[in-house]
Amino acid sequence: MKISLNSIRGLNKRYGCADDFKLSDAELVERVGAQLGGVEEVINLGERYNGIVIAKVVECNPVEGSDHLSVCRIDDGKAVKDVERGDDGLVQVVCGAPNCREGLLVAWLPPGSTVPSSFDDNEPFVLEARELRGHKSNGMLASPKELALGDSHDGILEIDGDPKPGSDFAEVFELANDTVLDIENKMFTHRPDCFGFLGVARELAGIQGHAFKSPDWYSQTASVPAPENDLPLTVQNELPELVPRFMVVAMSEVQVGPSPVWLQVELAKVGQKSVNNIVDLANFFMLETGQPLHAFDYDKVKSLSKGDPVITVRNPKPGEKIALLNGKTIEPRAEAIMIATDQQIIGIAGVMGGSETEVDENTKNIILECANFDMYSIRRTSMEHGLFTDAVTRFTKGQSPLQNLAVLARITDEIHKVAGGKVASAVIDDNHISQDAQTRQSLHPAVTVSADFVNERLGSSLKAQEIKTLLENVEFQAEVKGDELTIAAPFWRTDIELREDIVEEVGRLHGYDNLPLVLPTRDITPAQRNALLDAKNEIRDRLAKAGANEVLTYSFVHADLLSKVGQDSAKAFELSNALSPDLQHYRLSLMPSLLDKVHSNIKAGYDEFALFEIGKVHNSDHSDDGEGVPKEFELTALVLAANDKLKKPGTAYYAAQAYVRQFFADQQVRFKPLSEADLRQELTKPYDPVRSALVEVSGSPIGIVGEFKANVRRALKLPRYTAGFELDTELVAQNVASNNYQPLSRFPKVTQDITLRVEGKVDFAALEDSMIETCDKLGQNQIRINFAPMMVFLPDDDNHRNFSFRVNFVNYERTMTDKEVNGLMDELAESVKTKFGAERL
Repeated sequence: MKISLNSIRGLNKRYGCADDFKLSDAELVERVGAQLGGVEEVINLGERYNGIVIAKVVECNPVEGSDHLSVCRIDDGKAVKDVERGDDGLVQVVCGAPNCREGLLVAWLPPGSTVPSSFDDNEPFVLEARELRGHKSNGMLASPKELALGDSHDGILEIDGDPKPGSDFAEVFELANDTVLDIENKMFTHRPDCFGFLGVARELAGIQGHAFKSPDWYSQTASVPAPENDLPLTVQNELPELVPRFMVVAMSEVQVGPSPVWLQVELAKVGQKSVNNIVDLANFFMLETGQPLHAFDYDKVKSLSKGDPVITVRNPKPGEKIALLNGKTIEPRAEAIMIATDQQIIGIAGVMGGSETEVDENTKNIILECANFDMYSIRRTSMEHGLFTDAVTRFTKGQSPLQNLAVLARITDEIHKVAGGKVASAVIDDNHISQDAQTRQSLHPAVTVSADFVNERLGSSLKAQEIKTLLENVEFQAEVKGDELTIAAPFWRTDIELREDIVEEVGRLHGYDNLPLVLPTRDITPAQRNALLDAKNEIRDRLAKAGANEVLTYSFVHADLLSKVGQDSAKAFELSNALSPDLQHYRLSLMPSLLDKVHSNIKAGYDEFALFEIGKVHNSDHSDDGEGVPKEFELTALVLAANDKLKKPGTAYYAAQAYVRQFFADQQVRFKPLSEADLRQELTKPYDPVRSALVEVSGSPIGIVGEFKANVRRALKLPRYTAGFELDTELVAQNVASNNYQPLSRFPKVTQDITLRVEGKVDFAALEDSMIETCDKLGQNQIRINFAPMMVFLPDDDNHRNFSFRVNFVNYERTMTDKEVNGLMDELAESVKTKFGAERL
């Protein structure tokens, strides 16, 4: 946002708001940066208008043979040196403007001056004396466009008032020595009042310790004059929850034309172009108060209504489109707040008006709108359609609806003075502000705070009376009783609700540089390590060493992806303002995101790989107690895959199981069949229940490992050799086995295979548990026995299954004999035969 320091000074002088600044521009810039917010750019406007002189056209004669050029002789009071003059002291300039005439006061750019509109170009246009149609022209008479005041290039600028010829243009219109500050908008995010000159002037006075008094017209007692004419007008507000206040008034006999030069200059200072006096006044009072306004052509609105003009606030109907003032035609989003007649939409509320009702040179009657809109709705509409206007900038900060009447009354008064308009209807005020707020003339109730509370948080030693003075300087109402203050915010403030808000206000007004600089007391005891973070690093390290690659995917997924893996999107939290249409739901597990990356990686040429992710998921079935707040679950997931063309032998399930075993000691981890309750969990939905298992550690379930359903493989184009796991990260962290180094035995390892034939009803997990238990008993301190499943064979006889295992024996003290190994194998076989009736083949 741009502000002109001269405009702020002019406001103080015009309304008597505060004492003139005692600080220089440089000091003010420093104070703004330190106590209000970041200054992105400091612009010296005087340089742009250097050398421009106000002159009076004494003679104006057409050039023979030309249909538009005139030879003018101008009086500059002999202010410009080194320019060719006639005996009478007048200067000759050739002009092509149709409005050039004798007696006109104009802006003259003498030779050697720079055209202001080209000032920022790489090669600014510097004027020189030259001949046109045989007549020498000393510089030029400038149009508003060449002076960077507007887009009008049809005629030269007509200067009103009675400045003397020879006066410096920049000094007359307070452009000389003016400093414009471009301030980052973020600093005023919670301060909509500071998006107007009044708010900034109030803050600048407050931080200097000056008392500020708002203009008399900016008050809750403001009123619009009684109608002089009768223009029928009706308002219907269908969205009171989004439009808490909507005010309109009609004005008649308006004379639309160029704005006074002072108004064009005020707009140009902050980068706005002049359009016409009505539009310019609406923009000027938006800049002055922070309250956007809009003017409609009354007769155009009437022509678009069935009968008398009707202004309706509503959402757009399906298929409705609107032609905007910027030349674009759009179909508004379904939830947008629209301004309409009883027949069609004519403007996007708070964003931009429609071209069909714009005020132009033929306008005679107008409708002025001063309203308050829901800032979140305005922001969403602006972002949806890429419409970023000065009105949007202000409405998205949440303007106070209590100021609407004062601003509307002010602009009707000024339109009467500048454009001759007359109030032609009663003010229609569709008001949904709470009665309490209207009665106390403040949006929020008064805040009670003690001086000690403020001082403890600022490190200051201010007395209650000093705090009262600081706040009253910026027009708060404060009462003191002992050490306690009761503080009521003025009607334009929307941010004062808590005691901490008062602390912030006092700190800024007192001056951050006046607060004591004391280093905080710090305990040098080393912080305890985060056990979960350490465990994540350990998990990450082990999987990476095993050849897996970590990926980071979005926490948000499309409902279609959830459907493809069999998960219920209704149980996923849905985002109301998704970053993308593909990122609508919070994921229920990590696996869908990983499976979605398998096909694209194989297509990219990676035939065999493993991907893992450590992240968070949410599930609406497990919200926080009664609050509906999402509860986070920390999960670790891995998927491994091999391209079908590799014809990789074996089963992917066991490869995934091998990754799981890395985290736990063999005696801890077990793989159990999935129960009916397990299969109902969203986490298990992608997995084939016949080719998957529940992972248990020390008797507690921590996740699932397995291959995926055929329909999931088809939907995501997964190869046959694909499997994965998903584990609770926190439970893994609690049970992860120590990764202590154990040297290899100096003696050879002995390996034998064993195949066991069991009845079909025997559970593999139970058989495996029994074998682990037996190996632990058979192994002595110097002997280590472990085994791994090799094959599952289903013979034609469906009543039996064959399980093959490879058993490893290693002794850390001596070489084992065949007899010793065979004896251990016999005991292992006898153990499972006794318990399961297993026959050794």
